Amino acid sequence: MGCCCCEEVEDYEAVAPPDLRRPLNPGHHHGPEAQPSTDLVISPMNSNFSALLCKDTLRAILEKLSLADLARSACVCKLWYSVAADRDMQIKAFISPWKLRDVVGNPTSAGFWRDNSLSKFAISHRLSRGDSVASLAVKYSVQVMDIKRLNNMMSEHGIYSRERLLIPVRQPDILINSVCYIELDIHAKREVAVLYLEGGPERNLNALLNRLTIERAKRKVIDSLKRSMHFDDGTAQYYLSISDGDPRAALTQFSEDLSWERQVRQA
Repeated sequence: MGCCCCEEVEDYEAVAPPDLRRPLNPGHHHGPEAQPSTDLVISPMNSNFSALLCKDTLRAILEKLSLADLARSACVCKLWYSVAADRDMQIKAFISPWKLRDVVGNPTSAGFWRDNSLSKFAISHRLSRGDSVASLAVKYSVQVMDIKRLNNMMSEHGIYSRERLLIPVRQPDILINSVCYIELDIHAKREVAVLYLEGGPERNLNALLNRLTIERAKRKVIDSLKRSMHFDDGTAQYYLSISDGDPRAALTQFSEDLSWERQVRQA
């Protein structure tokens, strides 16, 4: 877990507020009117608080904290950081509020563990023919703009260049007893805890290589269509999609649509 401060705090006494610092001379009263304080807050690094210097005791306490408080605890000193940054501790704090069964994968950024709000989760929907952003919004009871925002989409045409869309989670009950996979989505350009409602992510190397080969071949066809039809990438992908991947059928369909548009203008 990344520390929430710019640098690790090695000496808590050096940065603690005055009311949290231990007295210079414990038990000694300065002046005749000075009275012993019954509300003194002892610094965690005070020798009188030696229990917090034991890793086992410290772990038992920190594991009760929320994810945000656990991140703050990592800023106290090196000892606290070593306990609060433990992966098992992070995962437990991450999954606890949502009653997840487990989280699989390692985030590329330590900052991933500082927040486990509902916006951190998404459902993976594998796209099939006939899917649209609007139909998926209805299916999952979310807003169209929320899907576009999460997937970094500027227009509807962006759907045709992808194999899946991330769907925002709006009902936290869906996370109960589920397994989420930490993934960096190349289109959304962010790390999310992805929930697969059917199956799971592809882990088979041959499947990944086959998909990469198909994607490269598809890219060549799309580039060819763009040169032939003189329009943008999204439009080329759209016509290739509705033509079942047949370049000639895509060109034919485009020509028919173009002729129809000319007739409408002349009418």
